[in-house]
Amino acid sequence: MTTPTEPTSFVKMAMRNMVKKGGTSLGHFALTIAGVVGLLLALAIAFHD
Repeated sequence: MTTPTEPTSFVKMAMRNMVKKGGTSLGHFALTIAGVVGLLLALAIAFHD
């Protein structure tokens, strides 16, 4: 059984890392969302009746 402090410290570390690299993370996140939406649109157009 894991102690409750382990996940909390991991979350804190991840949040601190995102704050430190805020611009890069947001840029990659936006690119990922745009890529997924673009892929879904391309598939929808390709397989449209």
